[in-house]
Amino acid sequence: MHAIQIAESGGPEVLRYTEVPAPLPTEEEVLVDVTVAGVNYIDTYYREGIYSAEKPFIPGFEGTGRVVYDPQGQIAEGTLVAWHHAFGSYAEQVCVSRNGLVAVPDDFPTEIAASMLLQGMTAHFLSHGVYELGEGDTCLITAGAGGVGQLLTQMASSLGATVYTIVSSDEKEKISYACGAEHVFRYREGWGEQVRRLTGGRGIDVVYDGVGQSTFFESLEAVRARGTVALFGAASGPVEPIDPQLLNKHGSIFLTRPSLGAWTAQEGEFQMRAQAVVQAIMDGDLKLNVSASYPLEEAAQAHRDLQSRSTTGSIVLRVTPD
Repeated sequence: MHAIQIAESGGPEVLRYTEVPAPLPTEEEVLVDVTVAGVNYIDTYYREGIYSAEKPFIPGFEGTGRVVYDPQGQIAEGTLVAWHHAFGSYAEQVCVSRNGLVAVPDDFPTEIAASMLLQGMTAHFLSHGVYELGEGDTCLITAGAGGVGQLLTQMASSLGATVYTIVSSDEKEKISYACGAEHVFRYREGWGEQVRRLTGGRGIDVVYDGVGQSTFFESLEAVRARGTVALFGAASGPVEPIDPQLLNKHGSIFLTRPSLGAWTAQEGEFQMRAQAVVQAIMDGDLKLNVSASYPLEEAAQAHRDLQSRSTTGSIVLRVTPD
């Protein structure tokens, strides 16, 4: 089968389109023909070696496709499914844990199905877990026009929260406002202080920071005393270790580094969050924007575009025709 393989850590150029043996599922897995694979920042962390994996490996975690073979015979061949945690999804076939699958209606758009779970459930656990947003709360979202940013803005707004976002361009500002943001700022020094002035010096209840290195200290400036900073990503690079006394200096704030794995670990939690996302999309309450689609062999360009911040919303790889 064809796949994208990584033999050494590095830039997008290390993503090689090649032929590899097809995988074999265990009793707890299902073999799937991949139709579309999602592209996410976590894929770049593995490519660069920030997160480790035994080389050579096939990157990618998320996608949609049709079941080829279930060793237990429980899931019918041809069933359309989506997943968010199957390492090796940049390939024509992948083995997916049977407990990590969601059935998708046949008329559901495959590019949306391939990119809805990782970003959608991340937005869900941030707004319905890490900090339970409600009427009158305030939140700030970095990368407000990105995949998670757009979904989190919609969820937060629907819960009655006032949403502040940070974006990098006029186009992204329009997108963020369209998703429900009430105040949009640009990446420039001092936006934390601007947010404080806009809130009468109080600060924001919760900052959702998926950018990391270049925004973290401004996030600390923007949050209120005893507020929460949720550092859920590192698009600009990882944050260096800090002295915990810094949290006291900013008003006894809470700092968390949450992950989707931890927030779907309890019994029934994955199904609850996944179903909430799928249902919201089907009802039209949550709109997912797939802004760019690439053939599998152009995975390197997809990574370049993602990391240059030239994309908005989600991006995907077209693997095989449905």
